[in-house]
Amino acid sequence: MTDGEDDEVGDTQGLRVVLVDDHPMLRRGLRSLLEEVGGATVVGEAGDGETAIALALELEPDVVVMDLAMPGMPGIEAARRLADARPDLGVLVLTMSDDDASVFAALRAGARGYVLKGQAGAEFLDAVRAVARGDAVYGPGVAGRIRGFLLAGPAEAAPFPELTPREREILDLLADGCPNAEIARRLYLSPKTVKNHLTNVFAKLQVADRAQAVVRARQAGLGT
Repeated sequence: MTDGEDDEVGDTQGLRVVLVDDHPMLRRGLRSLLEEVGGATVVGEAGDGETAIALALELEPDVVVMDLAMPGMPGIEAARRLADARPDLGVLVLTMSDDDASVFAALRAGARGYVLKGQAGAEFLDAVRAVARGDAVYGPGVAGRIRGFLLAGPAEAAPFPELTPREREILDLLADGCPNAEIARRLYLSPKTVKNHLTNVFAKLQVADRAQAVVRARQAGLGT
């Protein structure tokens, strides 16, 4: 490392981090990078969303590094709950998923950063430092997607303004023929959360069941 790199690493001194990924080997590598190279302290590790929330609330880290695809509660739902419980907490998504749905779901959930696995160690440490400071940080590929979205121009008014953005996403997938399990997989939600959202959708649209909701949605241009 150069002298400049040594100075940069010093910025992580004192940072407390919780690692959340269901692959122990990956967590081991990240711990080594954070502690031995970055000078941070990994105060806890979790392999699922429920444990991540419990650890983050108990240990009060500065940053939670969160994967999206995990058993049990998905990373997006865990990130959302952490953002609600601790708005000051920096949640950094570190994942293999670079599709638009995953990127924007993470942003809506309150994640401050979104970087892809496989990035250089220095870039990962930069991202951890940034979210700890309260900055938003995204890898180059993700930043390009966000820029394209912002430059796309105004969109047409969304149908069903009484629905939340999440409820509208779920209704769109429902109209596309997706069962609850597939909706949960695509949006990184638990099946129970999807079921609860659909109950709210049916009530707001004043429909009795999925079939009626699909008819309303397709009449409004959602789904296939």
